Amino acid sequence: MNRKAWRNVRLTMKSLTITIFTLAILFIFLSPFAFMVFTSLKTQDQISIIGAPIWPARPAIYENEETGQTLEMFTVPMSECEGSDGERGNQNLAIIRKGLRESTFIDPDELERGEFICAVSWRNLKRPWQFSPTWDNYKRAWESIPGTFPRVIGNTTFYALSTLVGTLISCTLVAYGFSRFRFPGRDFLFVVLISTIFLPAFVTVIPTYTFFQRIGWVGTWLPLIVPAYFANAYNVFLIRQYFMTLPRELDEAAMIDGANPWQILWLVIIPQSYPVLLAVTVFHIVFAWNDFFGPLIYLSTARQHWPISVALQTFNGIYGQQPQLIQAGSLMAMIAPLILFVLAQRFFVQGIVITGVEK
Repeated sequence: MNRKAWRNVRLTMKSLTITIFTLAILFIFLSPFAFMVFTSLKTQDQISIIGAPIWPARPAIYENEETGQTLEMFTVPMSECEGSDGERGNQNLAIIRKGLRESTFIDPDELERGEFICAVSWRNLKRPWQFSPTWDNYKRAWESIPGTFPRVIGNTTFYALSTLVGTLISCTLVAYGFSRFRFPGRDFLFVVLISTIFLPAFVTVIPTYTFFQRIGWVGTWLPLIVPAYFANAYNVFLIRQYFMTLPRELDEAAMIDGANPWQILWLVIIPQSYPVLLAVTVFHIVFAWNDFFGPLIYLSTARQHWPISVALQTFNGIYGQQPQLIQAGSLMAMIAPLILFVLAQRFFVQGIVITGVEK
C-alpha cells in the first residue's frame, strides 16, 4: 500500500471514529428524553411488569374465538415439543396448562394440530411483546393539571413574552451605551454590572420580597415582569460583545448623513444584530418557561395566574404514583420551547459564536 492510499485510510478511520464517538454522545444525551417519551406512552401495568422492554409494550396474547378464552403467549424451543423434528427453532405458542416440567401449548398458526406437550417450565420461557402505546395519557394529563392546561400554558406564554419585550429593550439600550459611548467610569460600571452575575439570587430574595409585599405587588404579575425592564448582566454582556464586532465606520457614515444616536441604533445596529437578539430571545423564553421559584413565591396565592412550572409541580405531587401521567405532562410543557429552539437553531448558534469573537 503506497503512502497516499495509507493516508486516505487513516483519514477515513479518523472520520469514522469521530462519527461513532459523536453518535455515542448523542445517544447518551438523548436517552433520558427517549425514556421520558416511552414512559409517557405506557400504562401503570406496563411499567410494573418485570422484564418488560423499555418501549411501551404488552405481553402478546392469543384470543380463541371458538371458546372465547384469552391465552398467554410464550417463545418455546420446538425441539422440546412432542411431534417436532427440532428444525423449526423457537416459536411463539399459546399456553393451555402451565407446569414446572411440562407445559401444554397450542400453535395459533396451526390450530388443526391441537394441543401438544413441551418439556419446558413456563417460568423459564421468554414472552413475546407487542407494541402498545397509550395515547390517552396525554388526554388525562391535559384534563388533570391544576388550573386546566390551556390556562397555565396561556399564563406561561404571557409571562415569557411580556418579560421578553422588557429584556430586549432594556438590555439592548444598556449594551448600546457600553459599546458605543465613552463616559467617565464606563469600564468600572461595566465590571460592577458583570460582577452581579456572581451574586447568588437567593441573597436578595428576602429584601426583594419584603419590598414587593409592602407596595402590594405580591399576588400579581408585577414582581416578575417589571424587573425585566431594568436589564440583566448576562444578556447585556452578550449583546455588547456582538455590538463591538460591528465596525464603527457604519456609525460614522450614518452620523455624516445626519443620523442621531437613536437612529443609528434603530437603523444601523439592530438590523445587523438579529442573530444575537434571537439568541437572547431563545435564552429568555426557555428561562421564563422553566422559571419555578419566582412564580412560586409571588403567585402562590393567585392560582389563576399559575404558569406551567408551578401547576406541573402540583400535578406531580397529586399523581406521584403514576409516572406515565407525569412524563406526559412534562412532554406537553416542553413542546413550545423545543419547537422554538429547532426553528431558531441556526441564528441561535450564529449569535453565540459571534458574541465570543471581537474584531
